[in-house]
Amino acid sequence: MTDLRIERDCLGEMEIPNDQYYGIQTHRMEKVSGTANLPVIFYPDMHYALAQIKKAAAIANGKIGAMPADVSKAIAQACDEMLTGKFNDQFPLDMWQGGGYTCVNMNVNEVIGNRANEILTGHKGTEKVHPNTHVNMGQSTNDTIPSATHLGMIGRVDELIKQLELLAASLRKKEEEFKDVVKVGRTCIQDALPLTLGQEFSGYASVVERMARKVRHLRPGCFEIVMGGSAVGTGFSAAPGYKDALYVELSKQYGEEVKPMENLFDGFQNPDFIVEVSGVLKEVAMTLSKICKDFRLMGSGPRSGFMEVNVPALSPGSSIMPGKINPTVPEMVIQISHQVVGNDVAISMAYDEGELDLNVWDATFYKCLFENFQLINSELEILRAHCVDGMTANKERCAQEANSSIALSTVVATALGYPMGVKVAHYCEQTGKNVREAVVEMGLMTVEEAKKLVDPMLMTNPHAAGPVVDAFKKEKKLI
Repeated sequence: MTDLRIERDCLGEMEIPNDQYYGIQTHRMEKVSGTANLPVIFYPDMHYALAQIKKAAAIANGKIGAMPADVSKAIAQACDEMLTGKFNDQFPLDMWQGGGYTCVNMNVNEVIGNRANEILTGHKGTEKVHPNTHVNMGQSTNDTIPSATHLGMIGRVDELIKQLELLAASLRKKEEEFKDVVKVGRTCIQDALPLTLGQEFSGYASVVERMARKVRHLRPGCFEIVMGGSAVGTGFSAAPGYKDALYVELSKQYGEEVKPMENLFDGFQNPDFIVEVSGVLKEVAMTLSKICKDFRLMGSGPRSGFMEVNVPALSPGSSIMPGKINPTVPEMVIQISHQVVGNDVAISMAYDEGELDLNVWDATFYKCLFENFQLINSELEILRAHCVDGMTANKERCAQEANSSIALSTVVATALGYPMGVKVAHYCEQTGKNVREAVVEMGLMTVEEAKKLVDPMLMTNPHAAGPVVDAFKKEKKLI
């Protein structure tokens, strides 16, 4: 026979299996939970941040004399146990919930309360520690959930900075590795002036480094929270001295200063920081997608495509075509960007739906934001380790394209004027000759002059090309 306990709330009473640390309010919401089949604890950051908040609140309330010392100590111990993951199976609620995640806050209060009561009495219950009276003392769902969302982002932001910097370092290595690989540039997917593969990769490294700086800029905002505001920002129900003591304890736990937002009423009304973070995550995802679209084009082939780089082969690319290899990692990254952008739209809509003194759409913020963190942090490691690090250049193919590009006629336009450059380009189109051959056949340059000026590698370095072109023009008395 199942061992049961009786719990009561404002709607009545309920029998609760005694092996469960969560209680009556969680059970009520569990009945209407499960639309996503994804529990909130799937991304445990909020729950762990709530444990830190509850611990700090209990210690603060104990220090100011608002809570008995033994209760304060028991709650803090229960929170420490929760932070080890011990109670992760006691948080069954689904990601999509109404009520501004009141049920999530109460689920945590119930688990901590029952465990703290168990520490003091040897059994679960509420006679020594009550989830509302004690664990939630001086708090409201309205300040704990937004604050936990901010604090929960700290680890995700730090990991994102780390992964972006690691990817940038890998791209810088490729920049050096490919510095002597000359290739044709492409604008509008048409032949353009030559550049080196290393120069292209320097652009990729630079933008990833810039994304890391943008993410780092977000970090201080994670430590600005609305704790102490209680339900609407007034702080009603908190004992004198609670708020100051709370922030001292939170700062001690995080090892960095945690501070209240400048205006708590603003903080309750406007979760714009979530929108800002989401926007940067979208930028990161779309930047990675753009780079991977380039990898996909540059690696296309192996015989009828660009064939400029070799994207690591990870699996067969067809169920019927032998030898076909797909750019699986770049395509994964591109698809993740689709999801990230969709989540950003949802977050923007949730921000817009806020009204009066509280934005209650915490479920949308949390689910979409932390899914984006999870997706991007994971894809960055895969992209670096299984794509960029193993990428090699097809040097001969790149050189062949660069030397055959009609865009090299730009050097003729620079040296002999734009109309002559056009004539050379047309000659190449009509005869199938490359630019170096064309200028010799048209009598515009000697073989040696053509070899010196119509050099794709020279054209990748304006500091070197300028003097060579000027010397030619002076010799021809063009200047």
